[in-house]
Amino acid sequence: MSLKEELTALKEEALKKISEISSSESLERIRVEFLGKKGKLKNILKTLGKLEPEQRKEIGKLANSIKEFIEEKLKEKEKQLKEKTLQEKLEKERLDITLPSFWHDIGASHPVMSTLVEISEIFLSMGFSIEEGPEVEYEEYNFDMLNIPKDHPARDMQDTFFLNNGMLLRTHTSPVQIRTMLKNKPPIAIIAPGRVYRKDADPTHSPMFHQIEGLMVDKDITFKDLKGILKIFLENIFGKDIPIRFRPSYFPFTEPSAEVDIGCTVCGGKGCRVCKETGWLEILGCGMVDPNVFEAVGIDPDEYSGFAFGLGIERIAMLRYQITDIRILFENNMRFNQQFKGIR
Repeated sequence: MSLKEELTALKEEALKKISEISSSESLERIRVEFLGKKGKLKNILKTLGKLEPEQRKEIGKLANSIKEFIEEKLKEKEKQLKEKTLQEKLEKERLDITLPSFWHDIGASHPVMSTLVEISEIFLSMGFSIEEGPEVEYEEYNFDMLNIPKDHPARDMQDTFFLNNGMLLRTHTSPVQIRTMLKNKPPIAIIAPGRVYRKDADPTHSPMFHQIEGLMVDKDITFKDLKGILKIFLENIFGKDIPIRFRPSYFPFTEPSAEVDIGCTVCGGKGCRVCKETGWLEILGCGMVDPNVFEAVGIDPDEYSGFAFGLGIERIAMLRYQITDIRILFENNMRFNQQFKGIR
């Protein structure tokens, strides 16, 4: 059989085998069998050297055309196999697009979280930074270093969850202030948001609630600075026209101390059930850091002064959104939560 006849027979054989291919593995095997380095076409072409120049040219041209023909048929077969595989997959995984889809409603930010974020952003814009601390705390940080020793009557003000190991669930985020002053030297300007715990449960109190406290320490910090900062904060939350007043009060860790009230947001200061007919709503506590606290953390009270303040996030949220029972904030009632969609 001449080389020309061998090549023609090779072409027919390849065409027949390609038509019988049923998988990509078979496709690759046929490719190697006919076009590989040790394939049938290469074996035939090894004998070209024995031919006359004219014959060699003719057979070489024929061999190239057969190679291109086989490659083209292999590509066509590969395309057919892919289409077949896709069709089988579509048939197997067919979806009925006439069925109603599952409706995923857009979520809503919880009013407590929205309020916490907004308050934090206000203080961040004034140069404060955020500090966090553990919720399971040492008595030393939660009480002792805050000028509340074991025999101090102020401890009666704290209904505390004590743990078996002598630690406790923090009753305020003030321990974060202690930790910050122990690790950093003044100037300090921080806020400490987080969860706190007290044994208290009624329409206006929860055993777990959110608090945010602030601390500023530097040279020549005065009560005037405290009033200015809190005025900016309250006007951002409740509006420029909100009346604000400071009343003398007592906190073990600040001296002098004050309660801050705002004009009732419900009755506009006229007197109502919410403000107990006074026209005022208590909103937060504050004061100048007691020298004993500075001494406990190693800061010289003769060189530095500072102020601190604290407020409950739920309290602010309830006033802003006119919520009368704090317990509803923790019931995870979706109808309640959906009312706040789009607030933030």
